Amino acid sequence: MELVLHRTYFKEGTNGALFINQQFLGFTIELPWKENLKRVSCIPEGVYELKPRYSDKFKHHLVLQNVPKRSLILIHPANDANKELQGCIAPVSSLTGIAKGLQSRIVFQKILSSCYQAFDRKEKVTLTIKN
Repeated sequence: MELVLHRTYFKEGTNGALFINQQFLGFTIELPWKENLKRVSCIPEGVYELKPRYSDKFKHHLVLQNVPKRSLILIHPANDANKELQGCIAPVSSLTGIAKGLQSRIVFQKILSSCYQAFDRKEKVTLTIKN
């Protein structure tokens, strides 16, 4: 299964549109591009394998594999990238501004459900990030 994230970059943050198998799923918010610096930048464009992950803080969520010079880049709920993210990607139902959105958990649950079904089918799940 392939997820595709089409990004738009701004000085204050990054907004995106997320698709699963070419169907629009929701928007995304991220930090601005700052040369892939840890905790202050979104990650580079590319293709990343997604894996399931669990933590006490985020419960079930997704982690991107093999991000250059970065680790623990997650897909998890958040509504304000600059206050709640450190390089991760947050899905949102609607955008309210640059790197801000609403109802993150609704879209996040749809993504999680689709990905976990693919994992159960032993499918490889990838996220392609492009401009």
